[in-house]
Amino acid sequence: MNRLWVRLTLAFVLVTLVGVGTVALLADWNASSQFRQYVSRQDEQAQKDLADELSDFYQQRGSWDGVGSAFPPFAPPFGRRPPPGDFRRARPEPLIADANGKVVFDPNGQRLGSTLDPRERQLGQPIMAQARTVGYVEFNNDVRGLIAQPEQIYLDQLRSTLGIAALAAGGLGIVLGLLISRTLAAPLADLAGAARAFAAHDWGRRVRAHGIAQTAEVAEVARAFNDMADALQDAETLRRNLMADVAHELRTPLTVLQGNLRALLDGVYPLERGEIATLYDETRLLNRLVDDLRQLALAEAGQLPLNLQVVDARALIHMTLNKFCAAGESRGIVLSATTGDDLPSVRTDADRLTQVLQNLLTNALQHTSSGDQITLSAEPMNAGAIVRISVSDTGNGIACANLPYVFDRFYRADGSRSVRTGGTGLGLAIAKSFVEAMGGTIGVESQEGAGSRFWFALPAE
Repeated sequence: MNRLWVRLTLAFVLVTLVGVGTVALLADWNASSQFRQYVSRQDEQAQKDLADELSDFYQQRGSWDGVGSAFPPFAPPFGRRPPPGDFRRARPEPLIADANGKVVFDPNGQRLGSTLDPRERQLGQPIMAQARTVGYVEFNNDVRGLIAQPEQIYLDQLRSTLGIAALAAGGLGIVLGLLISRTLAAPLADLAGAARAFAAHDWGRRVRAHGIAQTAEVAEVARAFNDMADALQDAETLRRNLMADVAHELRTPLTVLQGNLRALLDGVYPLERGEIATLYDETRLLNRLVDDLRQLALAEAGQLPLNLQVVDARALIHMTLNKFCAAGESRGIVLSATTGDDLPSVRTDADRLTQVLQNLLTNALQHTSSGDQITLSAEPMNAGAIVRISVSDTGNGIACANLPYVFDRFYRADGSRSVRTGGTGLGLAIAKSFVEAMGGTIGVESQEGAGSRFWFALPAE
């Protein structure tokens, strides 16, 4: 099966078997080797001990006569394997020679009277008496280091124990590998299930971003998925709200158009220029609403065409303000501008910046009355790194509860206003999108009954 937990389990099984097998083989080889070295050292020590005993014998007798009868263990069957059931370890057969290398004792009698060659003398243990070499003793090399039956039984039991331990460790490793692989794969299965649920428009589905079974990487993926899910859910909510708002805003002018046209067709109203002008105004309102929606959609999608260039902010502010002076004077509202002579230029789109200023001034005029003031100001901030432009008024102000929503589409703090009396409800949303598209920030400060101050900041050139 091409599943992650299956592959992880197989990987754990393979690593466990290779590791346990390698450790078991190395442990068996090392135990056998060390044990054989121990047995060999025991034989060497026995050879030295026998040399000391033979040294005492020679000092007492002065010769090697009767050496065979002096050590009863040397008599046959010395050196033979013990019978079955006798677990005493057989000692190697000794070969004793005098100082000239002539063999004076051989348990088997085969080399009695022969002479040791130089190699045998080198391997043999010198027998010292009164600081001189009086002979040599050598164990039969064929049986030196041999493993006796009890020692072999011990090694066999050790191998059996290592085999059982290897099987137990391997089985435990396989079980743990299976559990760990399933545990590691479970969050990914949960993530896949959440993705499928999200594809089925279950916008509230989320995955756990913490837990004992989750690694840091999986938790990071879970958090990223949840962030993506939140963004998509917010986008879906905005889409639904936008569709509802657009339908609501379009319903009124379309209803007016349909009603007036029906009345004209039924002969209720005569076909006069006044009625045609009314219908034309409704089409202009629809066109303005659709155009605002198109620009807002482009800005939010990051596809708004911008012609970034160095713009004299001071000149653009005064030019835009002059367009609204007549409207302010007709309503008894005083408009003024406050800019310093050292105001730096900004790198922005002049047309979009003008549209932002117009939207903010239009909004200010809608919420002020005769005798109020509107001030358009600009000042450098952060050591000239940015230019902050503000539109302040002394009008009605905005309640604190409404401040978080003033830049939302179709939001009107005054619920009594309609498209005809309060605009499309998209001006501030468009201003926010344009400013952010040009790399700036926008905000509002207001107190109910004490006026409002809308500001935005753009990077200076």
